[in-house]
Amino acid sequence: MTTPLRLLHLEDNPVDAELIAATLMEGGIACAPRRVEGRDTFIAALKDGQVDMILADYSLPGFDGISALELARKLCPHIPFIFVSATLGEELAIDTMHRGATDYILKQRLGRLVPSVQRALRELQDRAERKRAEEALRSSEKQLRQAQKMEAVGRLAGGLAHDFNNLLTVIMGRSQVLLGEMAPGHPLRNNIEEMQKAGDRAATLIRQLLTFSRKQPSEPKVLSLNPIITNFETMLRRLIGEDIELVLRASPENLRVKADPAQLEQVVMNLVVNARDAMPKGGKLIIETASANLGRTPVYHLSPLPPGAYVRLSVSDTGCGMPPDVQAHIFEPFFTTKEEGKGTGLGLSTVFGIVTQSGGGLDVTSTVGTGTRIDVYLPSVTAELEKVANQDTPPQSVRGHETILLVEDDSSVRELVRDELRKLGYRVFEAKNGLEACLVGTQQMGGLQLLLTDVVMPGMSGTELAQHLRVIKPELKLLFISGYIDDVGIGAGDPFSAYIQKPFTPEALAQTIRELLDDQPASAHGSSRERETIQQASLSNRS
Repeated sequence: MTTPLRLLHLEDNPVDAELIAATLMEGGIACAPRRVEGRDTFIAALKDGQVDMILADYSLPGFDGISALELARKLCPHIPFIFVSATLGEELAIDTMHRGATDYILKQRLGRLVPSVQRALRELQDRAERKRAEEALRSSEKQLRQAQKMEAVGRLAGGLAHDFNNLLTVIMGRSQVLLGEMAPGHPLRNNIEEMQKAGDRAATLIRQLLTFSRKQPSEPKVLSLNPIITNFETMLRRLIGEDIELVLRASPENLRVKADPAQLEQVVMNLVVNARDAMPKGGKLIIETASANLGRTPVYHLSPLPPGAYVRLSVSDTGCGMPPDVQAHIFEPFFTTKEEGKGTGLGLSTVFGIVTQSGGGLDVTSTVGTGTRIDVYLPSVTAELEKVANQDTPPQSVRGHETILLVEDDSSVRELVRDELRKLGYRVFEAKNGLEACLVGTQQMGGLQLLLTDVVMPGMSGTELAQHLRVIKPELKLLFISGYIDDVGIGAGDPFSAYIQKPFTPEALAQTIRELLDDQPASAHGSSRERETIQQASLSNRS
């Protein structure tokens, strides 16, 4: 051993104790013996916990070796126990082995002591290695179960997303139409606004499901972390309320990470909401940013993180804290300690999904009654910041006179889009599937400027339809819409093609159509609209 063996020696004869210690030292076993003689001092030493091995005489005044063995196996079952006695017969020695003793040595034959102690130490080390291996296996199995659970929910969410997003498109679209037609003081306006907010929250919920299951596509960019926090300060202060003190401690360094800006904002928002809910009577919430040089992988991760430079985002509170059994489940989907109706159990699951998808990990420190601190680690990057589109550009008119072929198999979505585009001055022909659209499109091809089509439809997909019509009219512009997350990116690289993700509002759709028809880059527009929606909807996130 590299450190002295902490030896508890139950022996009433000091001369024998010194001889035994000298024998071990001569055998190359450095030890720090602690000699005790009676029951009380023996128990006290065991409870003290500073013991690596026990040596015991069998016969002692007022105490015996069998009683000592039973106490040791009860209080310290994994510590080797070796009898070293002059009165131990063969039958009695065998009986002690059956009772749990590691070995027995006669004082007349101390030559066996050193090999026996060495063997006991090797066995102890082997048991420790097996225990570590078993714990690692259990941890791996737990991570596998978690990954399988996330994959299953991801498949479920992905399958539901199409129909769910179609419904949300109608709900949010009709709400916006009604609000646009109502006067500010209309008695039903508040009801419609609440309906629209519910649609926003539903859209956020499906995004969270897809995010923690790693089905939500991201648009990572090199960005500075500190502006993400400081730009949120006013919003965060409104969110947490006046009874909670908010403290921002931004690093003076320019901390750069590569992440989706909307998802990073969602991480901050969810962590702050979680901290706020842990302080129902008020307290202090601290957000810190700093650089970190990691030589280990954080506790919560999907794959080991390579050592190196990272950026740390910390959110701590002075709330109720969490016991260990709760900490073990906080990043699991649908796990929540909140009352029914107060949380979905997706807030921290979403954080975990975003952070790990960005190549990072998390640590959690929490004490019941004191508070919780969550540290997010993301890889640090040195690349130049990517430019963000100017948000101050004045909105352009979305009205038009062009001819559009609308193809959508969901009648509610098709009717909503058709009616709103006609209000804006467009000439709209409609079809409910690809085959019908081929007939209509062929007849109207001379004046047709834009094909607006759903991607997934029975019989013929939107991409197949576009290929057929492009053969007749190569310059035909294409706008794909879809409720399936996997369709994101369709048409990328084609300057005359764009994509918008459901759910969308008529306003967002009209803006994308106008940009595409005016030959302006439109492929990223749907994503920017999504980011805006996420920021607004996350205000209502209470998971």
